[in-house]
Amino acid sequence: MSLPEPGPAPADLGTADLGPADLAPVVPDVVLPALYEVEVGHRRSARIERSFSHRMYLWLVDLDDLPRLPRPLRPLARFSAADHIGDPARSLRANLDAFLASRGVDLDGGRITILAHARVLGYVFNPLTLYWCHDPSGAPVCVVAEVHNTYGGRHHYLLDLDEGGRATVDKDFYVSPFLAVSGEYRMRVPEPGVTLAATVVLRQDGRTPFVATLRGTRRPGGVRGVLAAAARHPFVTGQVSALIRRHGVALWLRRIPVVPRPRAG
Repeated sequence: MSLPEPGPAPADLGTADLGPADLAPVVPDVVLPALYEVEVGHRRSARIERSFSHRMYLWLVDLDDLPRLPRPLRPLARFSAADHIGDPARSLRANLDAFLASRGVDLDGGRITILAHARVLGYVFNPLTLYWCHDPSGAPVCVVAEVHNTYGGRHHYLLDLDEGGRATVDKDFYVSPFLAVSGEYRMRVPEPGVTLAATVVLRQDGRTPFVATLRGTRRPGGVRGVLAAAARHPFVTGQVSALIRRHGVALWLRRIPVVPRPRAG
């Protein structure tokens, strides 16, 4: 679709509590495509305490109606099936439907929305992409969490959310060289509305070595909104990738033991 002209919430790095007071789901009321100005927080407590946060922006789009900027601005946002699940020769929608079918889920054409970075200046890195899947009536069916690591790997978790937007899944993908592939993720990922609030808590052996939070506010997704976001966060996808690597180097310099990466196959 062509983008029309358009007519921050801080992260609490201590937020690992997914108790009832924090669980009122946000009721989606979003005209798509939309942008979210967000703050991402990471807190590590394995061996050393370390936390950081950074600001960026994300897109929320309909897989059946992906945004298309005017030609001069297309380097600022492009969505490609090659950057996500499945066969790069097929559409994002077809690939996600195929993944869901492999897990016994049929949306019967229901809507899918995706929260992710678009390619910027030809580059993209999405540590976490979220797909909210609905039936034809619009009722939520499931969420797919797509995780990328910095080694080119990709993994998908199928989440069956409760009424508070929570799900628990086993951690079975290598992401950080400083965290073992064990334990479970406790996720809270209600579909965004005017605000965005997501939390990922890693539990291992009765401890919480890692917490990630994502807090944000919706912004217009038209041309002016894209230009404003790109001005605030130039080359945002490159910045995200560089920050992750920089903090990894900082942990390595602190002599945190490295968990060997599993061999392929």
